[in-house]
Amino acid sequence: MTFARMKKGGLIAAAIATLLAGPAFAKVTVLGWPGGPEEAALRAAADTYNAKPDVSDDNKVELLFFNRDGFWDKLQADLAAGSTAFDVNLLATYSIGRYAPFMEPVELSGEAKVVYGDQVLTTMQYEGKQFGVPTDLSLHFMYYRKDLIDALLNDDGAKAKYAEIAEKHLGKKLEPKNPDEWTWDDYAATALYFTQAVNPDSPTRYGTVLQLKNLLFNMMVFQSLPRAYGGNWMDEAGKVTVDSEAYRKGLETYKMLYDAGATPRDSLSYEFAEANAAYASGQVAAMMQWNAAASELMSKDKSPTVGEVTEAIAPPAGPEGRFTHIHGLGFGLNKNAANKEGAKAFISWLSSKEAALVYARNSGAPALTPEVVKDVAAERPDLVKLGEFAGKYGYVMNGGTSAKALSVYELQAKEFTGYWSGQQSLDDALKNTEKGMAELLK
Repeated sequence: MTFARMKKGGLIAAAIATLLAGPAFAKVTVLGWPGGPEEAALRAAADTYNAKPDVSDDNKVELLFFNRDGFWDKLQADLAAGSTAFDVNLLATYSIGRYAPFMEPVELSGEAKVVYGDQVLTTMQYEGKQFGVPTDLSLHFMYYRKDLIDALLNDDGAKAKYAEIAEKHLGKKLEPKNPDEWTWDDYAATALYFTQAVNPDSPTRYGTVLQLKNLLFNMMVFQSLPRAYGGNWMDEAGKVTVDSEAYRKGLETYKMLYDAGATPRDSLSYEFAEANAAYASGQVAAMMQWNAAASELMSKDKSPTVGEVTEAIAPPAGPEGRFTHIHGLGFGLNKNAANKEGAKAFISWLSSKEAALVYARNSGAPALTPEVVKDVAAERPDLVKLGEFAGKYGYVMNGGTSAKALSVYELQAKEFTGYWSGQQSLDDALKNTEKGMAELLK
């Protein structure tokens, strides 16, 4: 699809209106994502920038939006066609490689490292170059019931039962711990203990809820487990390394929990919304979920059954450490920008502390360093953990920003859910995934 053929998408009409506005032609046109907190934050940032006395009328920001449906495909078509309808455009970590040929690397402000930290900046990098400002970040929290864990830790009989269950299902006796000290084996043992099919005395029906639907975003939730055991998509030489003990450990752990009934039987159709509903019902002890769920699951108004007894921490650890998948939305530079210098100036400012705080105060989700987030901690306590966990535990898989990253996640979803649902063996799932990834990432 070329830009000229996108009349129904609404982008061409907006572009024409901009052109007909006379002086507006020289402005910096920024293509964003409509609706939700991202639009609100971007509008606030643009208003602040335009009000700055050193920003000339020719370089003020004008916002442009088109529908979220098919956004990324439309963006690629426009960029590939050499569109000059926008100077700055939205980016996502998992799609940077698709757009990099049609964009220019950017130079961020001198404050960017202090504001975001190196780990977060990597979410907007491709082949060692910075292609954008990371304005919104997504990662995973482990949500758990404080009341249930506290009761377990203070009951000697329950501890003995826990150790018995761990030995039977995991082959080793384990003792209950503070969740912030959990390994993935502790997570599995706790999930089994709080499952009535395993422990009839459990106060909850399920110990956890797994998102097992054949969906690429569910793979992002899953992969922090194998990553904690040293798993990665590729080694430094570019060889695919998914057929590994790390991925076997992760896949087998999920399969064991599913087969034991530690997650609902219909988890094979679960994604974000279904997992939230299961946890909010009060029948789940702990789960891995996106940080976006915090405002719902930790609210006594939105989740009255669990809101006041839920805590959110970083995912469990493995032999290689503690990890959480991170990806971000951000803004980069169109290679064919009509006002390239003005666009560069806006991108540099957008990576400054001033811009990040404006963005945070207006519903955005930037991952800020402790030094910066303290300025908005009272207003946005959720951002404190977001920035802390991203800096300490965040990772992007080797190849996770490539042109075929989304296709890799789709392949993994197909093959891994095939194993979890019993449609193929673990060996076949890993063999098929590695073969497919080698083709996609070559």
